[in-house]
Amino acid sequence: MKKLKNRSILMLAVLAVAVSFLSACHSEEKEKESAEEQQQEAVETPSVELVAVKKGKLSGSVTIPGELIPYQQVDLYAKVNSYVKKLLVDIGSEVHQGQLLVVLEAPEINSQLAGAQSRIKQQEAIYYASKATYDRLVSTSKTPGTVSQNDLEQAEAKKNSDLANVEAAKSAYKEVAANLAYLEIRAPFDGVITSRNVNLGAYVGPGGKSTDPLFTLQDQKRLRLVVSIPESSTGSLSNKSEVDFTVKALPNQKFTAQVKRLAGALDEKLRSERLEMDVYNKDKKLLPHMFAEVSVPLPGGDSAYVVPKTAVYTSTEKVFVIKVVNHKAIWVDAKKGLTSGDMMEVYGDLKPDDKLVKVASDEIRDGSTVKDK
Repeated sequence: MKKLKNRSILMLAVLAVAVSFLSACHSEEKEKESAEEQQQEAVETPSVELVAVKKGKLSGSVTIPGELIPYQQVDLYAKVNSYVKKLLVDIGSEVHQGQLLVVLEAPEINSQLAGAQSRIKQQEAIYYASKATYDRLVSTSKTPGTVSQNDLEQAEAKKNSDLANVEAAKSAYKEVAANLAYLEIRAPFDGVITSRNVNLGAYVGPGGKSTDPLFTLQDQKRLRLVVSIPESSTGSLSNKSEVDFTVKALPNQKFTAQVKRLAGALDEKLRSERLEMDVYNKDKKLLPHMFAEVSVPLPGGDSAYVVPKTAVYTSTEKVFVIKVVNHKAIWVDAKKGLTSGDMMEVYGDLKPDDKLVKVASDEIRDGSTVKDK
C-alpha cells in the first residue's frame, strides 16, 4: 500500500514537470511570434522623415566652355593683279584706321588710264565739231528757206550723241582710275597685324597662285567671349546677366563680362543658343582664340517648388518624389530644375505644403504604408 502511494506521488511530480515544461515552451513560442510580428510590421511600415513642399526661387549657374575671338577681324586681299612694291608693316605691328599697309604696282593700269584719257579727248573733239555744225545751222536757219527742219534736227541729234560719248569716256576713265586706289591697301580699323603672307615683288591679286590673304588684322583691345548655352538653360537669360570666366594661361585670375548679344534661336546641330559677351582687353592679357571656362548664372523661376535634393530620386526608368497622404506613399513623376547647395527645383503634380519623404528611395514602394517621424 505504501509502495502504491509512492508511485502515485512520483507520477504527479512527473506530470507537474511536464506541464511546467510545456507551459514554458508555449510562452517562448508566443514571445518569438510576437517579436517576428513586430519585426515584420517594422519592415512593412518604414519610419520616414517628411518635408513640406514650398514655392521658391533658386539661383544656380552652369559652367561651360567658351572661346575668346577678336571683336573685329579681317583678311586683306589685293583686288587687282599687281606686284608688291612696298611693305610697311609686319606681324605684331599695331596700326590705326586708314594707315597705309602695303603699296602695290600695276604698270598696265597706268597704260589703261592714259588710253582712257585719250578717248576722252577724242570724243570731246568730235563733240565740239558736231556742236559747231549745229550752231552754224541754227544761225543760218534764221534766214527763211536756207536750212530744212530735218537737217537741223539731224545736226542736233548728232551733237547730243557725241556729248553722250564724251560722258561715257569720262566714266570709263573714272573706272580705270578707281583701280589706282586699290594699289594702296589701308587698315579699315585699329588693330594688330597677326599674319603676313607676302614678300616684296610677289605677284598678288585674283589671278595669283596664292589664295592666302596679304595680311590678317585683328582688333584685340576688345574681344568677344562666345559660349553655347544648352537648350534646358536658355529660358532665364537676358542681356543684363554677368558671367565669370577663367583661362588656363591665368588660372589664378577671374574675369567678368556682361552678356551683350543673344542669338534668340537654337543652333540646329548643337541644340544650343549662342551668347556673346564683350571683354575689354586694354592690357592685352587675353589673346584671341583662347579657351575659357565660363560660369553662366541661371536665375530660377517663381513658379518652381523647392525641395531637398535627397527628396528627388532618379531610377533607371524615371525621376520621382514620394508624396505621403494618409500614411500612404505615392510616387509622383518630377522634372529637375536648378540646384543650389542642398536644395533643388522640381516640377510635377505637386501642391504647396504637400508632404514628401525627405530621403526618397525605390525601397519605399508606391502605395505602401509608411510611418511619420
